[in-house]
Amino acid sequence: MEKKSVSVTLENVTKKFKDVKGKADVIAVNNADFVVEPGELVTLLGPSGCGKTTTLRMVAGFELPTDGKILIGDTDVTMLPPNKRDTATMFQSYGLFPHMSVFDNVAYGLKLRKIPSEEIKKRVNESLELVGLATYGDRAPSKLSGGQQQRVALARSLIVTPSVLLLDEPLSNLDALLREQMRVEIKRIQKSLGITAIYVTHDRVEAMSLSDRVIVMKNGFIRQIGAPDVIYEQPDSRFVAGFVGKAAFFPVEIGSHEKGLWSCNLGGKEVKVAQAAPDVKKGDSAVLMARPESLRLEKTGLGHIDGKVRMNVYLGNSLESFVQTPFGEVLVQIDDPHSKKVYREGEDVSIGFSPDRVRILSRSED
Repeated sequence: MEKKSVSVTLENVTKKFKDVKGKADVIAVNNADFVVEPGELVTLLGPSGCGKTTTLRMVAGFELPTDGKILIGDTDVTMLPPNKRDTATMFQSYGLFPHMSVFDNVAYGLKLRKIPSEEIKKRVNESLELVGLATYGDRAPSKLSGGQQQRVALARSLIVTPSVLLLDEPLSNLDALLREQMRVEIKRIQKSLGITAIYVTHDRVEAMSLSDRVIVMKNGFIRQIGAPDVIYEQPDSRFVAGFVGKAAFFPVEIGSHEKGLWSCNLGGKEVKVAQAAPDVKKGDSAVLMARPESLRLEKTGLGHIDGKVRMNVYLGNSLESFVQTPFGEVLVQIDDPHSKKVYREGEDVSIGFSPDRVRILSRSED
């Protein structure tokens, strides 16, 4: 299959929907501005109603922007219809034709393009081989599992060799194990073809495991763009921190910033912190964000926050300890619990952390 690798650029794209009842217009996407590099898989991540699907639909041509510009490569496609954009979209529903075989479903787009039958046969067989369904061409979609149907839908999208592959929550109808398997397959296929892809999901695990970069959205705005590890380890707001993973937030007062460390007052104790969001400054009331795996349990008085173990949850390769503290319940993750000290439920403990494993964020909920 021919590889194509182009960029996708959104320049200050806004989408407003008119309210038919005379109320204010609804701004679904507000000034979206980003570039998806050639061959990159970028995920639009956010809660329902954040604008991620509307953004994808504007790239596909199913919605037209109110303002701004969309380019695929160097071509301005802002006002072009979907069939003129050289994109393929894979939807949440498989959309397979039940009266057609797997082969004919995959071949459908090529037949519309009047491709010669021998070329169609060759490309369909290559596509089915690519998604691991080489021997399933004669089957009806109803005879396939959900994961197999999703692979057929993926093959049908890829066979037309689009410049850009758009995926709108394609795994949401699958069970947990199949979702995990298909995540791996989608990433493998996307990388092997070198195709540019934009993926929409509200599932942080999908976003983190699939993406080269993640775009986190809320209320139509882009809140943060970055590699999965940056988004997780260095969120710039409480919203991003809480949406992409479990986190505890402790109120602090910001003191000095010297030699790369911020001095904070946490419940009357001075703590040193190496990381802070760009909008944090000296003298602010802020919050300290800590991931469960960045915290550790110690004897009372040795850490930063004292508390009592309320409940332990054993997960095999890790153990979650829920600790009641003056700041509320805090989750502490203990990796490889067989090699670590595990405090029993009801025991008094202290929660500690390293300066480089926590991050100061603005106290604003937004």
